[in-house]
Amino acid sequence: MGQFRLQKLGEQIREEIASMLLKHEIKDPRVNEFLSINRVEVVADLAYAKVYVSSFLDDKSVERGVEGLNSAAGYIQSCVAKRISTYRFPHLTFVADFSMKEGYKMVQKLDALTKEREELEANGKEE
Repeated sequence: MGQFRLQKLGEQIREEIASMLLKHEIKDPRVNEFLSINRVEVVADLAYAKVYVSSFLDDKSVERGVEGLNSAAGYIQSCVAKRISTYRFPHLTFVADFSMKEGYKMVQKLDALTKEREELEANGKEE
């Protein structure tokens, strides 16, 4: 399957799982609507797909949510496979993705450095 089609399928799977989260269709108590599906990577032979999950909640909550999603993976697969027409539907594996949080922390550090530099320049001009 072509790369474009794999990306398109991954995007469709991402949208469907995100919709299920928002509609509370997954009944596992560890899974909540604050989880975000960042991206889905589908392998070329459609055997497997990795679903990256993140949130601005603490890391433990994200890991618990991922455990809940992995335990409900069969149900999620069957629901999404009914909505997306493809000759073979991949086995879903959910993975915690902390890149959003790490990126946010990096931006905060850069902002703090910029503010500190501006303060130093302002103090240097006053003297």
